[in-house]
Amino acid sequence: MRQEIPRPEHPQPQFQRDDWVNLNGLWEFEFDDHDCGIDESWPSNGRPFSHRILVPYAFESPRSGIGDPGIRPRVWYRRSFTVPPNWTRRILLHFGAVDYRAKAWINGWLAGEHEGGHTPFRFDITPYVKPGENTLVVRAEDPPDITIPRGKQYWEPESKGIFYSRTTGIWQPVWLESVGESYLDCVRIFARTDGAVSFHAGISRPRPGLEFTATVRYGDEVVASVSGSTQNSAVSASATIANPRLWSPDAPELYDVVFELRLQGVLLDRVHSYFGFRSVSVSAGRVLLNGDPIFLKFVLDQGYWPESNMTPPSDEAIQYDVGMTKALGFNGVRKHQKVEDPRYLYWADRMGLLVSAEMANAYAFDDQTVSRLAREWIAVLERDFNHPSILIWAPINESWGIPDLSDPRQIAHLRTMYHLTHSLDGTRLVIDNDGWEHSELTDLFAIHDYSRNGDLLYERFRDLGRPGVPVPAFAAPVCAPGCLYNGSPIYLSEFGGIAFNPEGYELPRGSWGYSGIEPTAESALVRLRGLYQAIARIPNLAGVCYTQLTDVEQEINGLLLYNRKPKFALAAIREINDLVG
Repeated sequence: MRQEIPRPEHPQPQFQRDDWVNLNGLWEFEFDDHDCGIDESWPSNGRPFSHRILVPYAFESPRSGIGDPGIRPRVWYRRSFTVPPNWTRRILLHFGAVDYRAKAWINGWLAGEHEGGHTPFRFDITPYVKPGENTLVVRAEDPPDITIPRGKQYWEPESKGIFYSRTTGIWQPVWLESVGESYLDCVRIFARTDGAVSFHAGISRPRPGLEFTATVRYGDEVVASVSGSTQNSAVSASATIANPRLWSPDAPELYDVVFELRLQGVLLDRVHSYFGFRSVSVSAGRVLLNGDPIFLKFVLDQGYWPESNMTPPSDEAIQYDVGMTKALGFNGVRKHQKVEDPRYLYWADRMGLLVSAEMANAYAFDDQTVSRLAREWIAVLERDFNHPSILIWAPINESWGIPDLSDPRQIAHLRTMYHLTHSLDGTRLVIDNDGWEHSELTDLFAIHDYSRNGDLLYERFRDLGRPGVPVPAFAAPVCAPGCLYNGSPIYLSEFGGIAFNPEGYELPRGSWGYSGIEPTAESALVRLRGLYQAIARIPNLAGVCYTQLTDVEQEINGLLLYNRKPKFALAAIREINDLVG
């Protein structure tokens, strides 16, 4: 009987090849609590593993088939695969993400290793593959170390407060691709609202005389075809599209593009992608999208599911979350302390939802914190640069990983992450430290405030932006030591947190909300409406982000239950959202 493959869609719609094989499904699995797998040659000795796991779901999650919530820092995977007989070219092995360190062996040969739990990596496994059946073995290590960028994953045995269950090992899809002797490594797309678009390609295994071509389509119509030749590992090509259709949440217009790499007319590589024309800027205290003011009506989304933790259980589940966010009246989402699955960003692009993209942070500062965060953040920017839905980059949240900004090294790290982000992407807004303790560099002055009701919120912010009146602080100073408010647009990027548990649903152990638990839907809506009525009266706000879209484990301040069932009538939340903007 043919095994059903979970998450069967191509994992990276912005860089999709025709010749690929999905390796999701049942794998052999083993815990390595005594760290003996390397010494005992598990990659090559054929030792049976005692468990089976459904990849790409982490062993802590019920969907994996194991559902062990304990701290098990070292795990092993094994499966066999056969390369399609028509694949006569080079073979790449892709991992969407493995938390936190990974090594992979093909037929006992080490193919490569990677560090970073939220970003993709690949190995060229051509030298190790043989005709017929091959064996892939993966070792993953994810210690409960607070200097590792881990986001909301708790380093203690049980989830508690704002921290949730861990995700160890493979948690995004695994797949094979066939490529030529030279192939495209990445392509950055710069699309301006005047119709100018340029493609900057990196090439692996380059050779003289390679020709790069980009063919742009809108629907079935070819609107541009451009090419460039190269003698090295990079090539660029540019085009101008007449009367470009601009991307926005109300009109998520996208252009498809096919990239091809040829040598003397012979096709070496073909990649399918897409892009959108849109611009992001700020002026006079407002955010501008395509030159027009837009009020950010965002909702905070942790991106966890009860059956699969950080891994979206299905493509349909992703579409549901994006669609529900829009149905509730939000025009954007803040993906919080998680680098989200590429297919979430794909559906945000397709369905029209703005995204604030955020790095998962560590919780202590040292040399390792600096290098790990910077290295992985660079990989995030490379992976997600082409998504038109991403409006904001946020490398750090609430001083996590930089707990003492009076330390010259830590404030230097905060400033460095801002500059690093802009050095790689000058097209988006960057929040240096979402929530508080900003340096003088941030593009949006993002503040967190969980005032319990609208009256309190309004009293705190009624004079916002007036000369000589400081921006109110809530849980920490709004500016880092020695820094002053830089005049950037003010964005209330966390507020609300009203907890409510509908009748008939058992309260999880340790249930809580940021601003208390309401007994009824009616009382929760009264408070929510009051907050938005206050926001409508507060001057000089560029946008808001309500906490939060869904419950997560013990945290019950979602507009939806953890199982995604709405707690309130959608029309009621949408009507409240319509009070602002």
